[in-house]
Amino acid sequence: MPLPEHEWRRRAAAHAARVEQWVRPVQERRLRGEAHPVEDFLFTYYSQRPARLLRWSPGAGAVLAAVDRDALPEGCDWEAVPGGFRLAAPPEGIARTAAWVVELLERTASRPAQFGCFGLHEWAMVHRQPAEQVRHASWPLRLGADGTSEVVESLPVRCSHFDAFRFFTPEARPLNQLQPTRATQAELEQGGCLHANMDLYKWAYKVFPYVDAELVADCFDLARRVRELDMRASPYDLRALGYEPVAIETAAGRAEYVVQQRAFAAEAATLRERLLAQALTVLEVGRAAQSGCAPQSG
Repeated sequence: MPLPEHEWRRRAAAHAARVEQWVRPVQERRLRGEAHPVEDFLFTYYSQRPARLLRWSPGAGAVLAAVDRDALPEGCDWEAVPGGFRLAAPPEGIARTAAWVVELLERTASRPAQFGCFGLHEWAMVHRQPAEQVRHASWPLRLGADGTSEVVESLPVRCSHFDAFRFFTPEARPLNQLQPTRATQAELEQGGCLHANMDLYKWAYKVFPYVDAELVADCFDLARRVRELDMRASPYDLRALGYEPVAIETAAGRAEYVVQQRAFAAEAATLRERLLAQALTVLEVGRAAQSGCAPQSG
């Protein structure tokens, strides 16, 4: 059944208002030539531009009621169907990405979440590294360089995420119990990993506009909160920015970290399920277009 114009316009406006509160501060800092180690991360580490996050789409298969094409949300390829318009069939590149995302998410969800890493990946990224090469060199290390390295060498390093592991210093890499590669990513990712759960945002926007904008925003919201824990548990002292440290070098700090990690894992599991369902819909719509059969509208 087509989504009435007043309803999809309401959803689009609500999405823009929600996202604006995250995007505007980043854009204002860029104009001032400033950087924020926590809040800017999702717009520097990931390729999604702030302006694109503002865009709205109902996702694959949904039909929008509209008088004419010019009234529809911009940035999407629309096709006329009975009752309104829907997104045209996904291009081959999007379909390939959706298939890869489906496999990764299914395999991630199939294995038990692990909660023994304690966020040591950020510590391993500065282990035995010269001060001028530290990623966030403008912020002090809480325990100093030697104290940071002592923590890395005294606790088990159990990072399963390739895109975190690839930033480990050469001295830290042999300490990791796993040696992740891009080729083994789908074999190793698990739902307790902060970075795997942040990456739900990446997989959502890579399939946008064929997944709905609200899901992309939900994944972004999770990722920004995960990033906060990531940096609070890091070796950096960010108290000047209002972030109290989670001192994972202590037993109490590690326990606190695991409590929050488990909560994020539960939240991410729900988002992963939603994203998996929508990515499967993208594949279904693509197959239907290739066969000449019209998929059911959602």
